[in-house]
Amino acid sequence: MPVSGRPMNQALGREAPAQAHLCDRVVPVVAWPPSPADQSEALSALEQGEVVVLPNLRFELSPGEEALLDGSVSDGKSKNVSFDASSGRLRGTQGDGERLDLVRRMMERFSGWSAAVIGALLPAYGEALQLGKTSFRPCEIEGRATSPRKDDKRLHVDAFPAQPVQGRRILRLFANIDPERPRVWNVGEPFEPFATRFLPGAGPRVPGSGWLMELLQLTKGRRTAYDHLMLRLHDMAKQDSVYQETAIRRRVEFPAGSTWIVFTDATLHAALEGRHALEQTFLLPAEAMADQAMSPLRILERLRGRSLV
Repeated sequence: MPVSGRPMNQALGREAPAQAHLCDRVVPVVAWPPSPADQSEALSALEQGEVVVLPNLRFELSPGEEALLDGSVSDGKSKNVSFDASSGRLRGTQGDGERLDLVRRMMERFSGWSAAVIGALLPAYGEALQLGKTSFRPCEIEGRATSPRKDDKRLHVDAFPAQPVQGRRILRLFANIDPERPRVWNVGEPFEPFATRFLPGAGPRVPGSGWLMELLQLTKGRRTAYDHLMLRLHDMAKQDSVYQETAIRRRVEFPAGSTWIVFTDATLHAALEGRHALEQTFLLPAEAMADQAMSPLRILERLRGRSLV
């Protein structure tokens, strides 16, 4: 079955600008396994900054894992529990050995499931895709107090302060494992007009700062000019109250049990409501895209007029 129309979009109040600049930002793939037509359209949609939703593909919890749908899984300091499949290291959680083992097994299983889903839907990326961290988000979004820069309820693009991506794309697969409630996002404008708005205020990085932060182990790898700009765009957008109040956006609900995929480094998004979600990060070199001109790296290089990595 081919990719269907786009009925899952739910617009906010600003109809005219949303129609003018947002277009359709959500593409559902309703059949599984995906057909070649599904694969082609999903890849094109993702690279264009849209969200691909798999409404009928659920990550099933194993017996006993329902007990983890509880905010007490968090250590109270981190909003996410993180798992590194390459090392088996688990962070951001608390509990006894048996409960920790249950969390680790669930996240390890989800990581493998996510890789299989991405491999089936986006086979063109092949071995170029690199597996990143796995996250479990067990806490309620609404009502969580934090600083504007760390507030994911504000529109933003993703950038990693301590783990520079050096021009690679950030592709993320999310699964809403809440048995009842949807997870609610806002999805904003395309990347280029967003970058054009904030880039003049980004400022240059301090010469040698990337090398020094790596030397002091403040970052895992060298922070490039690209990483610097992406972090500045992330921070400036979140801290700009006028932009947060007036920027066009579309409200999207991801039902309980649904899965969705998005390049979060280019698709402006904000997580408004929900609890109990899993997320798997993948990194993709811009050169492995079908159209690398759509990557934030190439867009920023064109706007800046120079290489950024």
